[in-house]
Amino acid sequence: MRFSELVEQLSQGIRAQSLTTHPILDPELQGINSVDQAEAATLSYIEGPKFARYVQTTAASALVLPLDEALQAQALERQIAWIAAPDPRLLFAQAIALFYQPYRPQPQIHPTAVIDPSVKLGTEVYIGPYVVVQAEVEIGDRVCIHPHVVIYPGVKIGDRTILHSHSTIHERSQIGIACVIHSGAVIGDEGFGFVPTAQGWFKMEQSGITVLEDGVEVGCNSTIDRPAVGETRIGKDTKIDNLVHVGHGCQVGQSCAFAGQVGLAGGVTIGNRVILAGQVGIANQAHVGDGAIVTAQSGVHSTIKAGELVSGTPAIPHKIFLRSITIFKRLPEIQQTLRNLQRHFNSSP
Repeated sequence: MRFSELVEQLSQGIRAQSLTTHPILDPELQGINSVDQAEAATLSYIEGPKFARYVQTTAASALVLPLDEALQAQALERQIAWIAAPDPRLLFAQAIALFYQPYRPQPQIHPTAVIDPSVKLGTEVYIGPYVVVQAEVEIGDRVCIHPHVVIYPGVKIGDRTILHSHSTIHERSQIGIACVIHSGAVIGDEGFGFVPTAQGWFKMEQSGITVLEDGVEVGCNSTIDRPAVGETRIGKDTKIDNLVHVGHGCQVGQSCAFAGQVGLAGGVTIGNRVILAGQVGIANQAHVGDGAIVTAQSGVHSTIKAGELVSGTPAIPHKIFLRSITIFKRLPEIQQTLRNLQRHFNSSP
């Protein structure tokens, strides 16, 4: 693909961004790569000042740049074609889609798949080897179910959803349109419900359901539990990374992002556009407001207000956390100062 062709296609696919480019250079592009590993005939990108130095060293033939005239001039000096946008990472993501499309098999039902006669299948569905689909399941149009997936009774799966190998969808779960469930993920399994008695733990049956709205993605080996009653719900366009646990009865809003090893206890409510960084833990019944960000390895035990940035365990406002960390590092020094003061006062007449 010529660089000029790439620019034309990207311009057609973007309405919100204003693109600028330089018309002189028009290299042939054969692929994409990170800026530090790029070779000739590849496209890469510079997201911002942190990576600006790579303009001087990259072997890429073309770059996606921010709206920075100095970087654009440096690229031209090195004979590197460029296209610039307010959000270069987004533009590069759209460029990747022009070079690479994930594997998607042609519609068919493999002869080894076990499908109950009551299942309702949409059109152009792919069901791979050794898939098991149990009674009263509804599968929409153009759904792709990879090998060894197990779907329990009463599940509903929306159009264009992809279920990757070895994922499991438990009974009565509802999965929306254009969702992606990655390998090993478990949707709608039993919540952790046990009542203590004098004789031991009494199992509370989990009669509720799990609902994933449209556009939800769930990473490998993540679990989203169903509750004893009611529903666990994941809002539209929310993205969940690998090894995440969402407990029974949680209500997660739209367009959230949970990084790896996040854990939500039962009954947690998460607003819209919330970001939980890696290994964040949310305690039972806690609430996180719209647009809040919780940094890595933080623990949330109560309510986080909308728009807050919090850190630490228990989580506190990030600015206070940074000041606290500074003090924490100085605790030995502060302790020694206190001892010196105590000696001074004890020795005073």
